[in-house]
Amino acid sequence: MRPRPAVVLAAGVVAAVALAVVLAGCGASQDTRRVDTATPSFTDPAAVTNPLFPVPPGGQVIQLGQEEGEPLRVEVTTLPRTRTVTWADQRIEAVVSQYVAYRAGRIVEVALDYYAQDDDGGVWYLGEDVDNYTDGVVADHEGSWLAGQDGPGGLIMPAGPRRGDVFRPENIPDLVFEEVTVRDDDVTADGPRGPVGGAIATEEHQLDGAVEHKVFAPGYGEFRAEASDELVQVALAVPTDATPGEPPAVLTELADGAAAVFAGAGDIDAMVAAWRDHRDTTAPAVLATQLENALDRLSAAGDPRETRQAAVDTATAVLDLALAYRPPAEVDAARLDVVARQAQLDAAAGDEAGQASDAAIAEVIRDRTVGTR
Repeated sequence: MRPRPAVVLAAGVVAAVALAVVLAGCGASQDTRRVDTATPSFTDPAAVTNPLFPVPPGGQVIQLGQEEGEPLRVEVTTLPRTRTVTWADQRIEAVVSQYVAYRAGRIVEVALDYYAQDDDGGVWYLGEDVDNYTDGVVADHEGSWLAGQDGPGGLIMPAGPRRGDVFRPENIPDLVFEEVTVRDDDVTADGPRGPVGGAIATEEHQLDGAVEHKVFAPGYGEFRAEASDELVQVALAVPTDATPGEPPAVLTELADGAAAVFAGAGDIDAMVAAWRDHRDTTAPAVLATQLENALDRLSAAGDPRETRQAAVDTATAVLDLALAYRPPAEVDAARLDVVARQAQLDAAAGDEAGQASDAAIAEVIRDRTVGTR
């Protein structure tokens, strides 16, 4: 889950609502303090190594969850390029992170987020370029902003956050405002491969009254986010969850089997047996469950279209597991083949919105592989 565009308010209302947010989110009995009021300095801003908000070169994160009862999938990838942002009389080389959100398998948002780490180790949010999609087509760019052009940059993670710290990742007059309070600085998160200590829990208030509760974990950054109708959590992150060595042979067998089934051949029973007898015992539980659910749908499919769709879903689940063993660029190259299969299905069904979504997905995947091979 990423920052959502807040409602646009008149300039005179912004200050009043911001004050109300502070009073509502920070009870008088709690010791709170703003930690984002000083102007930061940046010597090596593109090295974003803060353990609670890392943006590593070649990094990719898969988050899974639900929004309004529908499956939600998020991919966050560090792109192999930077962007220079001029703010506070400084030219700052910011890391570019690509955020892609899918709802029920269709693309709904793509954003390029710009981050920089200050000399104390705090991470600043310097803007975002947003594409919001409807039926696979860009509908608007609501939520886009750039530090120095539209307003100030925002602190998105202090160097050493403590309970009671208050900071504003987004604070653009007449556009967006978010205020975060650290509620707990001694949290253990249920990570993909076991407990992760040293996490923090935060509460985020927005101008439209929305409240989000988030957990940030070392090596993962934003690990879990929950709002009234949305819940999403990291299923796998590399390099944190990277595993040395070749992928288990069963993943190759399942990938080949899914491709064969899609083409009208293949042995579904053999695929199910392969995972049952030789499953990757180190696989993150969420991703293993995703694969098993796809295999169940494949076994139960009642017609050729259902079978082919389940084969596509199985291939996607296999690639998610393979990300622990293979560089993101290699996995993304294989994802393009799976997207092409989905496009064939949508074309055969006359699903124009689906075809538009498939084309957009292929474009964003290609964008993050440029310069990596």
